[in-house]
Amino acid sequence: MLKNIFGRIWALWALLSFTITFLIIFIPSMLSYLYKDEVKGQNYFIWVSRVWMQSWLYLIGCPVKVLGKENFEKNKTYVIVYNHNALLDVPLSAPFVPGGNKTIAKASFGKVPIFGWFYKRGGIMVDRNKENSRVKSFEAMRSTLKKGIHMCIYPEGTRNRTGNPLKPFYDGAFKLAIDAKKEIIPCVIIGTNKAMPVKKTFYLVPKRLKMIFLNPVSSENIDTKSLNKKVFDIMSEEFTKNQ
Repeated sequence: MLKNIFGRIWALWALLSFTITFLIIFIPSMLSYLYKDEVKGQNYFIWVSRVWMQSWLYLIGCPVKVLGKENFEKNKTYVIVYNHNALLDVPLSAPFVPGGNKTIAKASFGKVPIFGWFYKRGGIMVDRNKENSRVKSFEAMRSTLKKGIHMCIYPEGTRNRTGNPLKPFYDGAFKLAIDAKKEIIPCVIIGTNKAMPVKKTFYLVPKRLKMIFLNPVSSENIDTKSLNKKVFDIMSEEFTKNQ
């Protein structure tokens, strides 16, 4: 019972500190819109986001260790896929990628006052319930990759509430990689499922987190389903090993 009480108090602290630190970095992050070069603007935006996240994660006792950044080859653009266990994954994913990147994001979040401006800067909005929105978002992701900006995607779609290491992947990220002729970098996020268990409401406890960027996976000479399975197997094995 004491742990549950602490977890909810700590979740309140996390929410308050998130809001305060966000308000501090909001104006600096919006300066990214002043860049005429979109790539440079996105690089700056991600840098500000990284400073924010490093500070906030320290404040809530969830420091993150990032491994495998050497797998990003300079001047190459990738489709990056993550496992998704908790809400805590969302602020983690993009800031710690080496270089500018965008995330596929829920259109509804973009309507949140103030935060929505920040959210739109870092993401490509999609309403999954509308076919035309999904088509437009795919074209926008392909265009983003061509500009030299990475794309970050959660192929599980939503948080993993099963007892398995991963939920089955949707095909979208793999279709994109094949269509855009880009390699995939799988990233396994470790510890967020323990810091913020998906079956507990408004709960957070301090835990050390880890992000592991794995070796790039080629999208050449392979079909969508096979690429999906290949990446799924790689990530499932790595997640199980680190758990």
